[in-house]
Parts: sequence; structure tokens; C-alpha cells
Amino acid sequence: MQSTAFTTSSSPKAKNTCIHPPLRWTGAEQNDIIIMNPKKARMNEDLPLGGLHSSVLSKRKGERITMAIQMAASHAASRRLKDAIFGANAACRAAIAEHGAERVTNATIGAVMDDEGKLAHLPTVERVFRSLPIEDYIAYAPISGLPEYLEAAIDITFAGNRPDGYLAAIATAGGTGALRTAVDNYVEKGDQVLTSDWFWGTYNVICQELGCSVTNFQLFDEANNFNHAAFSTAVDALFKKQDSLLIILNTPAHNPTGYSLSSEDWIHVLDCVKKHAAAGKKVHLLVDIAYIDFAGEKHETRAFMQKFANLPENILTLFAFSMSKAYTFYGQRCGALIALSASKTVIDEFNEISKYAARATWSNINRGAMTLLTRIQQDAAAYASYEAERDALYCLVQERGDIFMKEAAACGLPALPYKGGFFLAIPAADPQAVCDLLHEDLIFAVPLKMGVRIAACSVPSTKMHGIAEKVKRAMDKMP
Repeated sequence: MQSTAFTTSSSPKAKNTCIHPPLRWTGAEQNDIIIMNPKKARMNEDLPLGGLHSSVLSKRKGERITMAIQMAASHAASRRLKDAIFGANAACRAAIAEHGAERVTNATIGAVMDDEGKLAHLPTVERVFRSLPIEDYIAYAPISGLPEYLEAAIDITFAGNRPDGYLAAIATAGGTGALRTAVDNYVEKGDQVLTSDWFWGTYNVICQELGCSVTNFQLFDEANNFNHAAFSTAVDALFKKQDSLLIILNTPAHNPTGYSLSSEDWIHVLDCVKKHAAAGKKVHLLVDIAYIDFAGEKHETRAFMQKFANLPENILTLFAFSMSKAYTFYGQRCGALIALSASKTVIDEFNEISKYAARATWSNINRGAMTLLTRIQQDAAAYASYEAERDALYCLVQERGDIFMKEAAACGLPALPYKGGFFLAIPAADPQAVCDLLHEDLIFAVPLKMGVRIAACSVPSTKMHGIAEKVKRAMDKMP
């Protein structure tokens, strides 16, 4: 049977129908019987008649054809995941199938690829992981996570820059799970979460799912430095509307720009939030450190963390820790949400509500991944080899980013300041059009709302040469 559609009508011409108000059947034979149940129907533009439940019986063939039916709950029915990264990667795969991998540049992948285009991994991580007994793969872990893993995650997060205060951690499904737990536990329904205008789109998905929303401040000023004025203005405005605020700052090695806040930037941020804390507001400062080990020397990149010591009790600092990047362990989905506070009561509360959230989502985290990190961290020789291998990957990615930025400066491409990390970005009025033009050169990048993202982590150095000039050429073709 051909596709069909329903339209409302006051005409009695439709036959063999059982519905009120009457309907006109278009695109079907008259012998078909339409049975619809409008009870508790909810208007939804994606469904016929606003989502009326319907089925069709064919008298000719005895067939029963189910039409569109909305079974989703009202709060979930409109959910559609639209991810530009997946679309760009799919187009790239099609080009590879047609032209061959050697002619195609894939700048869409958020994982480190080696110079042969294969997914890079750390040999020490593989060796230790393969050595684990079967029990570490299959046994349940505690809801909060293995205690030794949580302590290791805290140690690795601060790397000698542990601030004074009470600390706790909860194991999460990667850094994404840490972000979700923070939003779930510390954002009031209907409130707004503040982050920069260049941001990882999943922040938006998490907030929407949990009944809140993302609002933005302008990340860069006219000189491409951190926009202190825009940040302060946004915080001031939100605290006029709500009594608590979660602020997400993805640094160092921000996704998608590769920018890192300086020590002076952090002083401004903390001065701003302390002002509101003194007025009785509650501040939750969430630092997404997913790319921190691709931002530079580990102690230098973490020096800012000491500034979080002895903050007012109504400022809670949170860190979203991930094993995905630094351990090339993307698919094992292991991370942690780490909390720092001057108040033991606040940390005790964090422990209780985090366990509750964990039980309600993933119940417990990958035991093998947690054991892996612990084994490496507690073995001096293994940790030294791991760090050497990871630093080699960092240098590889940094070299690629530096090539792009040097060539961007040479050809006049206005790329945003790249300090390190997986990605760099170029502002564009029509990012999709720029990416479409790059396809002519068999270069595939990700169109974002405000510009084009290039994954330095996935492009071999030999292929990185010339990309900046081709991006500039594509942008010059824009009206």
C-alpha cells in the first residue's frame, strides 16, 4: 500500500470510518477501514493529527497496517539527537569509499589518530588492561566506585596542586557522566546553566533532558582574550533571576577552540563569583578538564587549581575527570566527578546525592577500567611509561595544531587562539557552507553554530599542511 495521510474534514464522504470529528483519507483505497483513538491525544507536528493513535485494516487482503503512533511520554516525544559531528563523519566515510583514504582528510574525529590514520592507543594501557584477572572485568563495583580508583582520580586531577579543603569523588560513565551528575544534582528545574558561546553541544543535550537550559557568555573579546566583562555581565544577570548558578568552564584545552584560561582569567572568575557568594547566592563552578593532559606540562596546566582553596562554603568547585583522552580509553566510559569545598557538610551531601544519582542511572561503573587506572597509578614504573607514551601523543597532536595555526597566520585566516588540545576553530558566518566547499578539496570538518571545528587530533601532520589555506579560500568564496 502506498503512503497515506490524514486530514480533518466535515464532509461525510469518507466511508467505513470510526472517528469523530470525521476524517478524509488521502492516498488510500476506499475499502480500507480507519480506526483511531483520539483519547488523550497530544498535539505534535511530527505526527498525523497531532499524534492521534491509529491503525488501518485492509478488507481486500486482510492486512493490518499500523500508522504513526506516539508512545513516548510527553516530555520525551520531541527529543531528536542532531549531532553535526556524526553527519560530517558519515560524509567523510562516503568520500573515503569513493576516493580512497589517502586522498581524504578527516578532521571530524574527536580521538587521536596516528599518522597512518589508525586509532592511537597507549601500549602500557593495553598491557595492563590485558593482564587483569577475569574478575576485574565481570564483577560489580561499588556504586560510588572503587575507593582506590577515586583516590587515584583525585591525585591525577590535581597532580601536586591539591588545594586545601574537603574532597570527594564519584565514579561516572566518562566525563559526560560527570557533567550529567553535576547538572542533575546542582541545577534547579527551569534554571539556566552558564557556559561560553563556543561550547561542546552535549552540554545543551544534558541540560534539556534534565529540565534546565544553557545560556552563554561571549568567550573572546576583540583581542581574542578571555572576555572578563562578558562573563561578569552574564553572571550578574543570571543571579538577578535565580539564587544558585552552575557555571561550566571547559579548560584547559577547550573544546572546540583549544583555548585555556590564564591565571589572571581565573582570578577574575573567582572574584566575580565570590562577590555573589558574599550576597548569599550559591555558586557551583564546574571545570571540565577532559583535555587537560593535552594542554601542556601537567603541573603547569594544573597550577590554577590551588586558587580554589578556602573559598566560601557556598561556592562548590567540581571537576569532570575523564579517562577517555589521556588513557585512550574512549569506549570503556570511565570518569569521575570530583568535589572540593571548605565545608565537610557540603562534601558529605555530595557523597549521598551522587550515590543516589549513580544508582538511578548506571548503578555502577566499569570495574576493569577503574582497576586499570589504579594499577598504573600505583606502579611507579608503569606510570612512568604511561606518562611517556601519553606525552608523545600530546606532542603529536600539538605539532598538528601548531602547523595549522602557523599557516593560518601566514594566509590571514582568523583562527581562534589555540593553546592545546584536540580541536581548533575558525569563526564563520555560514559554517555549513564553508564545510561544503571544503568537501571539494576532500577535507571534512565539523560545522558548528559559530564556526568550523578542525580536529587536530585526527589529522596527520602531512595532511595538516595546506588545510588553513584551503579554509581561507573557502571562506573567501562566501558572499
